Amino acid sequence: MILCCPFSSKLCDIIGRKKMLMLVALPHTLSWILAAAATDILTFYISKCFSGVAAGITFVTIPMYIGEISCPEIRGTWGNLFSSSLYFGEFAITMLGSYFNVKETSYICIPIPMLFCALFSFMPESPYYYIINDRTEDAKDSLRFLRRKQNVEEDFKLLENDVKRQMSESAKWEDLVKINSNRTALLAALFLRTSQVFGGLTIFIVYIQFIFEKSGGNISPELSSMTYSGLSFMLNIFVVVFVVDRLERKVAYILSIFPCSIILILLSIYFYIEEYCPKINMDFLKWVPLGGLILYQIFTSFGMAIIPTLMLSELFCASVKSKAMTVMAIDFGVLSCLANYSFHILYFSVGLYAPFLFFGCSSIISTVLSFYVIPNTKGKTLEEIQQSLKNNVVHSISQM
Repeated sequence: MILCCPFSSKLCDIIGRKKMLMLVALPHTLSWILAAAATDILTFYISKCFSGVAAGITFVTIPMYIGEISCPEIRGTWGNLFSSSLYFGEFAITMLGSYFNVKETSYICIPIPMLFCALFSFMPESPYYYIINDRTEDAKDSLRFLRRKQNVEEDFKLLENDVKRQMSESAKWEDLVKINSNRTALLAALFLRTSQVFGGLTIFIVYIQFIFEKSGGNISPELSSMTYSGLSFMLNIFVVVFVVDRLERKVAYILSIFPCSIILILLSIYFYIEEYCPKINMDFLKWVPLGGLILYQIFTSFGMAIIPTLMLSELFCASVKSKAMTVMAIDFGVLSCLANYSFHILYFSVGLYAPFLFFGCSSIISTVLSFYVIPNTKGKTLEEIQQSLKNNVVHSISQM
């Protein structure tokens, strides 16, 4: 995924966002075919490489595309359906994996990327991409489809002015850190993704069945993991539809991550007592791991699980967006590797309580930093967000 990201961002600007997203069907299909046909570990490695290529394209392109086609009023809802889709995929693969082996599951999944490619072909290209490439009529046609109206002259003029102003800015790699507004956006995006990963969200998805197996609860690990992933999906859908556009991004994130830190620390205490205090009878508390992680998922659903991905589509101006998406996708890949390794090392070196304590303490630190790092973007156009970032920088400098 990390190696593929720079090429994905470049191709987004050359062939367009839509074609890049349709292209993702190819490595996904190859990945499932290889997994179905694999008879040795090397073939599985190659399969996962193709899966990583697909992820590199997806995580660079989807936030960019959704941010560019959505109105400010509904950008929160539609932007977060990306997260909902991930949760649904995790729930579906947990269900399939509980009843089918790897080969059977792979055969079931092979048609899915092909179906996506066929259905997504009816979607329009981003009007941003057309305007950047001086394809005026194509941009208007795209807006007519997206806005569901024929007269889009006013929408087009506003969008054209915004895009041209943003594209007039320098778009070199170093401008991500040299230009103050870009640096502010990059800092916020890096913080959000880092706090999300080291808040334990992605790790618990990967290790959830392992955690339930080691915790020795009254419910089977398979049923516990299905319950957890199913609840994650349902909560995410509920939050996306009814909550996300009603709270400021910063407020939602703080109200999410702080309770999560407390829950993780309490789970750490439970696992410590269970492992190192054998004289204490914990049988009546066997429900705690599942109950605690469900409560954790409830609080992540309206903040930590959705805000980082949503704000990736909002923070960066058109001139550096593809480069910023590349940096963030690479960052996500590196952080995921580090977090997986941290869980593995802490568990085998110390015990199951250690990773929970580590991620809980990380979330407390993130709660404090959230007050200072996360900008408010709710209800603003992408151009208004850029102007707000510039004004915040100017205000900070004037105060100094």
